Amino acid sequence: MDAGFFFERAVSSLDRYHYDKALKYFRKAVEYEPNNPVNHCNMAGILSEMGDYEASNAALSVILEEIDPAMTECYFYMANNYANMNMFEAAEKALIKYLEEDASGQFLAEAEEMMDLLQYELERPTMLTSIKAMEGVVEHDRARALLEEGKFSQAVKLLEEIVENYPEFLAAHNNLALGYYYLGLFQKAMQTVGEVLDKEPGNLHALCNLAIFYQHAGNDTALRELAGRLSKIVPFHQEHVFKLATTMGILGQHEEAFGHFVRLLRDPEMNQDPSLYHYAAVAAYYTERPEAAEKMWRQVKRLDPASGVADYYLQQLREESLIAENTGTGNAKGMMPVSYHYHLPFDEKFKQWEASEESLTSEITNNPLVRSSFFWALRHGDAKTKLQVIQAFGLIADREVEEALKAFLLEPEEDRYLKEMALVVLRNLGVDHPLPIRYGETTTLIDPSRVASGLPVWKREWQAVVDLAVKQMKRSFDLQQQHDLETLWVEFLTQLYPNIPDITHIEGWAAALEYLTAKIHRHPVTYEAVAERYGISASTARRYTRRIDEVCGIKEKIREIFPSVR
Repeated sequence: MDAGFFFERAVSSLDRYHYDKALKYFRKAVEYEPNNPVNHCNMAGILSEMGDYEASNAALSVILEEIDPAMTECYFYMANNYANMNMFEAAEKALIKYLEEDASGQFLAEAEEMMDLLQYELERPTMLTSIKAMEGVVEHDRARALLEEGKFSQAVKLLEEIVENYPEFLAAHNNLALGYYYLGLFQKAMQTVGEVLDKEPGNLHALCNLAIFYQHAGNDTALRELAGRLSKIVPFHQEHVFKLATTMGILGQHEEAFGHFVRLLRDPEMNQDPSLYHYAAVAAYYTERPEAAEKMWRQVKRLDPASGVADYYLQQLREESLIAENTGTGNAKGMMPVSYHYHLPFDEKFKQWEASEESLTSEITNNPLVRSSFFWALRHGDAKTKLQVIQAFGLIADREVEEALKAFLLEPEEDRYLKEMALVVLRNLGVDHPLPIRYGETTTLIDPSRVASGLPVWKREWQAVVDLAVKQMKRSFDLQQQHDLETLWVEFLTQLYPNIPDITHIEGWAAALEYLTAKIHRHPVTYEAVAERYGISASTARRYTRRIDEVCGIKEKIREIFPSVR
């Protein structure tokens, strides 16, 4: 007869509800193996079932004080016993001890229920400061929120701290990989997602992220293989279904995306989300299910009429249908630009915002969905959309915009003109130190506080002319027009170099640049109005304008484009 023998007899007695015998046998097991905490814990459990809560806690104290202090679940058992004895202060103390020291979180749900009971009985909040089993979870939720808001730099910094402190927290690793990707740190993103898959090869979030990264890198062979694997997966958890659905949509696997989205819509917990209906509608549209798409967008309109998203796409569907009828094709699919992102297309949004710069600034700053979509569009939109986003970023001077534009400068495939626009914004944001900018395989340092001229020298007074003109123009000229002003000034100096006259009358030259830029863009302008802004005479503004025009032939070029302009 050993401890195992008495343990089996005790369990057999428990099955027949013979608690006295069970207690007797558990005590014998303790005698045979006094250093086995499980035996003491079983004995404490029987004592609690029999209503001897004090003796039960005594047995649990022996475990924690003499045998195995790491058996932290004993504090939870003690809290139950104290609560049954109406010793609520002691129960609270034991429960807090459990939550602050137990890393497994086995009884988190039960502990939450007991916490509610103790708050009711004690008529005050529980004095809990931390939950060990949830360390990193709160921080991770905050980091996810930052990612959704487009605050990628802040999110990455927080996620790096989380993965350093909790290296097995794979969800944090996955979101860190996304954060690196959004910041343009592609190699770091690949390395981080690789670390997740080394630890857990079947991690769905990591596999989906990897597929997006392959698409970005143009690794078609690896992408086809991975997309084939993903298309065969049927996840169980809602979060996994949603992740896979959105990923397949981004990859252009719209049939698979549609199936997953429809599955989510069958869930009563999710079928009141307008954005989910929009995602399903987009997938339906791309898979040539116009009736289903229309039905789903009508549901979006019912759930979220104020967004305007449903109205826009329903109108587009009607226009497509009319075109198809008039041309006799029967199908105009593919004519409408459709995005899985739950917001109006940027062209449409900018039309609404053109009349109100304040409205645009407010929405980008305060609406996390719009803000994050702007950051997404900077990476994945077409050239026109990217230019609009860069212009919009000029209105919100914050650190996230600065970091996003710096990362944009390092993208080798991005258009040179767009990068020049980004440099203009960075200059307006006050960035005055050299930044790396990449063109193809070449990376150079450029100081955004100075106009990039290509001239062997760039004098302080030349820059002062641009700075003054841009300062005066900010309220009435957009980013492209500011860039055109800089280009005009560089052209003038380049044509004359090295015989450039002394630039002493800064105001005169700046006024001339503004006047000619306004003419180029057909803005109503007079010498008198420009001169007044710069504190000079109209004749002075006219003289400097004439000098620049003599060199660059601006008015002649304008007449060629717009013959009616004089």
